[in-house]
Amino acid sequence: MKTYYDLIDNIYSYLNGNENVTTVTFGDIMEVDLSKQSIFPLSHINVNDVTFSDHIMTFGINVIVMDIVDEDKDDKQSEALPYRGLDNKQDILNTMLTVVNGLQSSLRRGGMQKNNYELLESANATLFEDRFENLLTGWSLVLNIEVPNNEMALINANGESCL
Repeated sequence: MKTYYDLIDNIYSYLNGNENVTTVTFGDIMEVDLSKQSIFPLSHINVNDVTFSDHIMTFGINVIVMDIVDEDKDDKQSEALPYRGLDNKQDILNTMLTVVNGLQSSLRRGGMQKNNYELLESANATLFEDRFENLLTGWSLVLNIEVPNNEMALINANGESCL
């Protein structure tokens, strides 16, 4: 069974190929060295759970996209768009939103949808600010991806495959 690998590889490949992402990591976010400034902008994949139904598996996946906020001390209040603040936070949020929007769009109706991946409901992206060290900001995207569970052989009572 390679359904898990295929799904993770597809999400990884999408994020890794995105021009707005430098590094893609996987697993526990606390095990990623977020103090390394050279890894940003960063995308992180975490599988939360898997639900089994008749011939279907639903993966609960969280994708976090983030970058380091560069605090600019210039007075933006005198500029044409003062709501953008004293740093590049709005630029990061805009760019990282493009990344997660592209990912969910590819799953919904693009290249990844052709791999029999289906989003169960609307994807939900939540903005975060200063959630981690280094003044990081970005989006956390929750995806529930349904995939066919047709690779399983019949299993005997003792756990051996019936072929």
